[in-house]
Amino acid sequence: MKVVVDGGSTKADWKMINAEGIASLTTKGFNPVFHNEEQIFEALSEAFADKDLHTAQAEQLFYYGAGCWDDRRKGTVHRALQRIFENADIEVEHDLLGAARATCGREPGISCIVGTGSNSCLYDGIKVVDNITNLGYLLGDEGSGTHLAKRLLRAYFYREMPKVLSDKLDATLPEGKQSILDKVYSLDPPNAYLASFTKFMGEHQDHPFILRILFDSFEQFIDRHVRKYHNHMVLPVHFIGSVAYYFRTIFEVILEEREMRPGIFIQKPIDNLVKFHTEQTNGKTASTT
Repeated sequence: MKVVVDGGSTKADWKMINAEGIASLTTKGFNPVFHNEEQIFEALSEAFADKDLHTAQAEQLFYYGAGCWDDRRKGTVHRALQRIFENADIEVEHDLLGAARATCGREPGISCIVGTGSNSCLYDGIKVVDNITNLGYLLGDEGSGTHLAKRLLRAYFYREMPKVLSDKLDATLPEGKQSILDKVYSLDPPNAYLASFTKFMGEHQDHPFILRILFDSFEQFIDRHVRKYHNHMVLPVHFIGSVAYYFRTIFEVILEEREMRPGIFIQKPIDNLVKFHTEQTNGKTASTT
């Protein structure tokens, strides 16, 4: 059995592939920046306790995860996974490589993640060769749901939002305005909660005030990150993540204004990653190293 995983901080998508077909599973996610080996192992044990998935039969496991950017954090996840999938040869990689493999396959390109957070990389068809530093939700994450929400909520609390919008936002808050601050400063981390406000922005994206925030935030992402890569005017620029997927038209306009090439937009990478790890090349299974 071969296992492919797209692991986010809040949830993870799993695909178990064998001769009979593909089994799918969604579990709680984890991030080695915030969770240690024991916490990850406990989460996995709970997720697989009542599932008839025969983890001991797994021979290969490819895990692409948030926060897995160095050997120490990859090791934390690897050790926890090995305790569940005892017989598997496990490969733990950063979610950026997963994004690149899911969007570019084995061709050069620029791959972007724009969801709760944001990140990007330059990919040569085999490996990630450049990455503009991701400063996270406190200092960066331009274009992300978190970045958009901070702009929206500042305008809301500072009374800079048009009344028609602030009234509509009030109506979505049964616990009152103060509940936003209570949650922002009590959740650790608060980025997923902040990103939930992109739903409100999507519902009102035709309003000039919302549209201005969207364009400004996405332009910052393209200009501060994507345009720093070598050959960015030639290579296709691909996107993964709910924010990019649902606001695709705006990203395409921004790229075309800069004479850049929009690539594919997908909400989740998992199905493309399954294809990457199972496709045939010249009658043989393609290499994944």
